[in-house]
Amino acid sequence: MATYKKRGNKIKGEHIEKKSALEQNSTTAEVFNTLDETASRSEDWVIKNQQNIFIILGVVVVVILGFLGYQKYIVTPGEKAAADELAFPKKYFNQAIISSVSADSLFVLGLEGGEGKFGFIDIADEYSGTKSGNLANYYAGISYLRMNKYHEAIEYLEKFSSDDLNIGPVAEGAIGDAFAELDQLEDALSYYEKAASLQDNAFTSPLFLFKAGNTALELKDPSKALSLFEKIKSSYPKSEEAKNIDIYINKAKYSK
Repeated sequence: MATYKKRGNKIKGEHIEKKSALEQNSTTAEVFNTLDETASRSEDWVIKNQQNIFIILGVVVVVILGFLGYQKYIVTPGEKAAADELAFPKKYFNQAIISSVSADSLFVLGLEGGEGKFGFIDIADEYSGTKSGNLANYYAGISYLRMNKYHEAIEYLEKFSSDDLNIGPVAEGAIGDAFAELDQLEDALSYYEKAASLQDNAFTSPLFLFKAGNTALELKDPSKALSLFEKIKSSYPKSEEAKNIDIYINKAKYSK
């Protein structure tokens, strides 16, 4: 009886294994059939739409070649021409910065040009898509600021953008200076804070935090002023602004 039972289990087990194998083979066949059908439909779609596909590929190639041509034959020569033009007004700008007598006249020459050469205004306009055209906005803005023409300074400085560690924050801070001179202190504070956070460095960040703190005091906001002064002390202890920062911290504390 025991032998018979074992033989019966073996036959039953073999039957189950065969059934399982058949089911697996059937499932595999279904998968391959599905893949074949999908591939067939894809091929049909490609054949049916091959003209459109070639058109799209052609457009992509034309766009890439057009971009490369634009960079080579328009952008690069334009950059060089703009850089050459910028040398003339920069000479007068640099002279004006160190001059204490005829600074305004030199700034005007830099802005408007002369001797048949462009000034910053024309370069910013004619070469607006170039690096030198962008820089011309910066020089024009600073020139107007030094000439006490604050609206014009804001106009040009707001057109300027830079990732440079120093010049980017200086431009934002200069806009803050222009607004401060116009007695628009809320705007000035906003630009000072932006200038301080734009590029974290030991020169521009404490400088504009300090200006922001003093502006906050003028706006009767000693709490904000205190936080700005304390940030100078904690984050930039070796900066010029940190030397007497405790005086300003106490001033903010006792202004509450």
